[in-house]
Amino acid sequence: MVINIHQAKTHLSKLLEKVLLGEEVIIAKAGKPLAKLVAVGQAARKRELGSAKGDFVVPDDFNDPLPSEVEESFWK
Repeated sequence: MVINIHQAKTHLSKLLEKVLLGEEVIIAKAGKPLAKLVAVGQAARKRELGSAKGDFVVPDDFNDPLPSEVEESFWK
């Protein structure tokens, strides 16, 4: 939801109720976003180790040196 500064000042308590229910509120001035109102508990979600397992494969030569022509063109 995007609202202007005047609406945010006028309806802050109602906006906070919506934020606590999981909605994000963007406060804008002249249509340009200035700030995002979110619940504090939503700031960081816990990451699960290994959740992307099987999504990609690291090639066997991943740590091998680059070919000389690639290294030479990199430093030009």
